[in-house]
Amino acid sequence: MLDQHHTTITLPRGNLDLTYQIKPTTSSQQPYQLDDLLGFAQRINPKRAFLFVSKVLGRHIPVAPSIMRRAFTDLANLLPDNLPEPILVVGMAETAVGLSAGVHQALQSRYAKAILLNSTRHAQANGTLFTTFSEDHSHASSHLIYQSDDAAVRAQLLASKTLIMVDDEASTGNTCVNVVTALREAGLTQLEQVRLTTLVDWSLGSSDTDDHIADRLVGIDFHRHHLLAGAWHWTDAPNPKSITMPSVDTTEAGTQPLGHTGNWGRQPTLDSTDGFAPYLAQFELAFARFAHQDKFDAANLPRRILVLGSNEFVWLPFLLAEHLEQQLESQDQDSHGHSHNPTVKFSALTRSPIALGGAITTMMSFSDNYGLGMTNFVYNVNPNDWDLIILCVETPAASVDATWQELDNVLVVSPQV
Repeated sequence: MLDQHHTTITLPRGNLDLTYQIKPTTSSQQPYQLDDLLGFAQRINPKRAFLFVSKVLGRHIPVAPSIMRRAFTDLANLLPDNLPEPILVVGMAETAVGLSAGVHQALQSRYAKAILLNSTRHAQANGTLFTTFSEDHSHASSHLIYQSDDAAVRAQLLASKTLIMVDDEASTGNTCVNVVTALREAGLTQLEQVRLTTLVDWSLGSSDTDDHIADRLVGIDFHRHHLLAGAWHWTDAPNPKSITMPSVDTTEAGTQPLGHTGNWGRQPTLDSTDGFAPYLAQFELAFARFAHQDKFDAANLPRRILVLGSNEFVWLPFLLAEHLEQQLESQDQDSHGHSHNPTVKFSALTRSPIALGGAITTMMSFSDNYGLGMTNFVYNVNPNDWDLIILCVETPAASVDATWQELDNVLVVSPQV
């Protein structure tokens, strides 16, 4: 039996008591510790007062792409061989759409024909809605799932036997049940297994939780996979201050058109990277203009680079950050032993309202670039700390708030509309 650890996190609206287990690893890497994976902060949300802030997700804390890639691969490696095929990997908007793509890409070394399908909160002008579901505790609970325009992909999706649901964290499994139920009702009648695959699972010691899930998912084998397991108990502080959550629960399209970025999972896809080559070319062209070069020259890249995705548009920006990290490290190795300590990190703009404190040390707020009229945020980012911030959006460059446009070290990369 694994040793159990205990800690208490004190937040403005109460105490979060944690029990958790360190999971041994068969690789040469050290096992993940709680501090490797998580920080903690206060949600601006009356449904749940606290937030687990991932240190490997690249969402609220800037992270080196190589650290993110390790987490993607380690999580995928927990899934067994010989799963019933076809396999469907489902990611949760907005937090887990990059995580799901990373797990999917790692899985394809064993399951080459696995399909990736992410939920979205952005209604698509071109696409057939497949189903919808709700995420009960979220700040934005409504999700949309779209079908493919390709007949063969549609047929494979409907024939799925294994569903791998990817999220940053889970506890009750209710969201997973909501997803599976919606997909079954939409036509996925052949499902045999569901694999809830998360960075952290908070169902430790709650066997009745999985019994409840089994009762709701009749005829399906249910399994959990995670890098760290634990349980939490929340105690409200005496007379906590009331809070008002910003209005962010919308699945409207917004007034700004979405550019062409390939298909990285908003519709079912076998290849989440099919839009990366043209996106990389778009970045290189934009950087050449930004740096007043005749053409892109990687030798002119600055040494401290932050790549920011935006809301759900994070997978291609992550691949860009990973590409730049590898380029700068390669240049550094060729510098005759004189290290310049290049730094590339990745994070993202988000609609999630989080209070300052704990794992959230800084916050910038601004208007969203989708034309939804809502406030967006970026956390733990001080623009002065970076030589270059590459802000990646899927809307026109002019849609970006003046907060970013006015910074001299910000390069906005937007696709052709």
